[in-house]
Amino acid sequence: MYKGLKRAACALLIAVALYSLLGFLILPGIALRVANQQLAEYATVPARLERIQLNPFSLELTLWGLHLGEEQAEQLGFERLYANLELDSLWSGALHLANVALHKSTTEVLFAKDGTLNLAQLFKLPPSEPKAEEPAGDPFPLRIDHIQLSESSLHFQDLRPSEPVEFNYDSLNLELTNLSTLPDDNTDMSLVATGPHGGRIDWQGQMTLIPFTSSGQLKLTEGQMKAFWPYVRDAVPLVLEKGVVSLSTDYRLSLAEGTQLNLDKIWIKVSPFAIKAPDNRPLANLEVLEVSDSSLDLAKQEVLVGKIQSRNLETWAAREADGQLDWQKLFASEARPAAKAENADAPAEKPSAEPARPWIVTLKDTQLRGYKVHLADRVPKQPVQLDLGPLDLDIKDFDSRGESPFNLSLDTGLGKQGKVQAVGQVQLKPTTAKLQVQTRDIDLRVAQAYISPFIRLELRSGMLDSDLDVDLKGTEPLALAITGRALVNQMHTLDTLKERDFVRWQQLLVDGLDYRHGDSLSIDKVSLSQPYARFIINEDLTTNASDLVIPQPANPQAKAEPAGKPLGIRIGGIEIHDGSANFADFSLTPNFATAIQQLNGEIGTLDNRNPKPAKVAVEGKVDRYAPVTIKGSLNPFDPLDSLDIATRFKRVELTTLTPYSGKFAGYRIRKGRLNLDLHYQIEKGQLKAENHLVLEQLQLGEQVDSPDAVDLPVRLAVALLKDPQGKIDISLPVAGNLNDPQFSVAPIVWQTLRNLVLRAVQAPFNFVAGLVGGSGEDLGQVPFPAGSSELDADAQKALDTLAEALKQRPALRLEVEGASARSADGPLLAEQRLAREYQSTYYKIAQRRGDKVPTDASQIEVPEDEKAPMLEGIYRTRMKQQPPAEWQQLDGDERAARLRDAVLASWAQSDLLLRQLGQARAASIKDYLVDRGGLADERIFLLDVSLVEPNQAGEVITPLHLDSE
Repeated sequence: MYKGLKRAACALLIAVALYSLLGFLILPGIALRVANQQLAEYATVPARLERIQLNPFSLELTLWGLHLGEEQAEQLGFERLYANLELDSLWSGALHLANVALHKSTTEVLFAKDGTLNLAQLFKLPPSEPKAEEPAGDPFPLRIDHIQLSESSLHFQDLRPSEPVEFNYDSLNLELTNLSTLPDDNTDMSLVATGPHGGRIDWQGQMTLIPFTSSGQLKLTEGQMKAFWPYVRDAVPLVLEKGVVSLSTDYRLSLAEGTQLNLDKIWIKVSPFAIKAPDNRPLANLEVLEVSDSSLDLAKQEVLVGKIQSRNLETWAAREADGQLDWQKLFASEARPAAKAENADAPAEKPSAEPARPWIVTLKDTQLRGYKVHLADRVPKQPVQLDLGPLDLDIKDFDSRGESPFNLSLDTGLGKQGKVQAVGQVQLKPTTAKLQVQTRDIDLRVAQAYISPFIRLELRSGMLDSDLDVDLKGTEPLALAITGRALVNQMHTLDTLKERDFVRWQQLLVDGLDYRHGDSLSIDKVSLSQPYARFIINEDLTTNASDLVIPQPANPQAKAEPAGKPLGIRIGGIEIHDGSANFADFSLTPNFATAIQQLNGEIGTLDNRNPKPAKVAVEGKVDRYAPVTIKGSLNPFDPLDSLDIATRFKRVELTTLTPYSGKFAGYRIRKGRLNLDLHYQIEKGQLKAENHLVLEQLQLGEQVDSPDAVDLPVRLAVALLKDPQGKIDISLPVAGNLNDPQFSVAPIVWQTLRNLVLRAVQAPFNFVAGLVGGSGEDLGQVPFPAGSSELDADAQKALDTLAEALKQRPALRLEVEGASARSADGPLLAEQRLAREYQSTYYKIAQRRGDKVPTDASQIEVPEDEKAPMLEGIYRTRMKQQPPAEWQQLDGDERAARLRDAVLASWAQSDLLLRQLGQARAASIKDYLVDRGGLADERIFLLDVSLVEPNQAGEVITPLHLDSE
């Protein structure tokens, strides 16, 4: 027995030794040789395996140093591949590996320009014999307890896009636990991949192969979008400047019954991100976009976006000259000839029986902050630039099906200082919206480029404010209602033909606005503050308003639209505050122009569906001082049905009507004022009018040649029609049927006035004399002694009488025309001027000698013996020359006399001294009337001085003129 045991032990030892020799040495060597032979035969690139190590007892297999590719361009390989086989594989019915580890593997994935893959070209495999299709069987039973991929690298390069795609992952780690092809076995997995330029990938989860299911978490940290952007660049022509994306999600994937994929807790962050056009135009620059609390269900085709938060996007968009958007042109796909050929050869696809099921996207909360949008419109002749921002937008509960309303909140800047806010709900199907819209300081000049082709008008300024409620109930047909208020501030338009103001106002308030599209427009009140308008009649009887309109070419293809229901218009009231206007008539010679200022008033309710007369009450002033009032009622939609308007003009300066008086009366108007009362009443087409005309202090000017002038003694008529107060009072009643085409108001008024003038001419001695009370005194002339501006007793008495008369005539004003006479005043002025020159010169001499002198040179007395020496200097200063040489031979008295006569003769002809004397005389008269007569200084005007001749008594007469205020 001992020998048997010994032989058995020896046999066992020999078997173990042979097994060890076979397992440790022979099989690895043979396997390595066979492997390298196979690699050499089938590999298309240099390939080798350095070493194979086998432990037959622990069933551990290790492959060392696999290299496929050139030495410096290795395409596939690893440093070590380890596998550990478990013995229970013999009876468990499945291949069981305890551990599989791949260390420092290298993989090159290269797509050539023609689309070939390098990995598919590494081996030349023999052709396989065709086999009959067999039904799919169960997968090979396999269970691996642990798989580990460590410190591996992956290099990817794709030359197919227009710009090559290339990226590296030089630290790739993968770990799988309990990988099994057996049913319902779960595998735990973990993947970590880090590239040299960021972009870390983390993957953790579970996986079942039969059936295939997987769940877990996937995370990408700071992935560079440039790595994959060429694929996007070939689809859309967008150039990426910068882009970093990070994301994470929980997922569930199952292929048991179709493809079922669920993503939960989706988080995506893009920051920063910037793209531009191929021509380097900036398109978008984003600081951050973050999507969170989101989910996706592939089977249900549903996406739920819990929250979108984005900040500081800056983008550009433009409408090009051809009318297309630059983004639209950028994304417009151009059909390639090859693609057209392929489509032509390809069989036509049958339309699907059922339309594709649309995806459902729900946005719970979207928040956009600090956006800036730069808009440009290059279609108008003058391109338009408009900036939106900073723009804040909130959207809540948005559903792509559009069958439920979502909340919208918009707050954005518009232009340099404008602001727009919109808050409310919007629904897509059917299209409805309820929004509260608020605008502030919207610059209306942005509309300039769009109105320029139609009207020659420049918008110099204009700001729009509004508070509106917008209610859109449908689009087909359009059912739109807008209520609220609108305000236009600082509107200013310019007539570009004449470079003058056309229409402007300080503020236009439209309150109680209620617009129903296609039905009615209702406004509670319209308030105009400081409105202004300019209306001009040109020489050819056209107007400045018609000149502004640019004729448009007729469109022969345009079809006349059938007249629809007239829009109901109701305005509760119109208020005007401090309005003004300018009117000019250039068809007259000389041209006529007038202005209306301080226009205030209101107009009552205007309603075309309930046409009742509206009350009118307006007040203003013509040419700043003449008041005008308009009161009554009218129906602007049917003025012949009912009208009762009373218009009153007070103290209108008649000189402004000179163009009309020159054309129709043949005389200019030198002065005068007009009071006019017009009362027009219309009832069912029947006119009853009263025209009351009062002319105050009318004075005609020079005669004007006019073919349209009346053949009447106009000056005589004016003189005869004046009453003792200098007024012309005329009443002209008119009545008739306005529906009668033969009836015209203007000719009847004119004929009545002509008859009245004729009757006045027939009483030639009925005139008014003595505007200052008829005292008989000639109060219109004030005499002054020659060379003096002092009033004597007679002049003061006459001025006292004049002052009392003017107090009884408060509507009169006095005009003082200073006068001087060269022949009477000149010599005396020269004597006075020489005396003052003596005093001034002697005063300076006394100061230099240190003598005591009075405070003013006019108070000093000049000794007679000092005058002759001073004449030499006075002569040279006044005459600006030396005395004649022949005067050197004269004695002292004769020479002094010659010098004195020459100086006096020069000063006697001085226009300045004469003018100063005339002004002094006029000032003396005004001072006396104000200080002694008690008249208000604003009632006395000083006219320009004049040269006159003295009267027989040697006095110089200063004329006075009376005028009305």
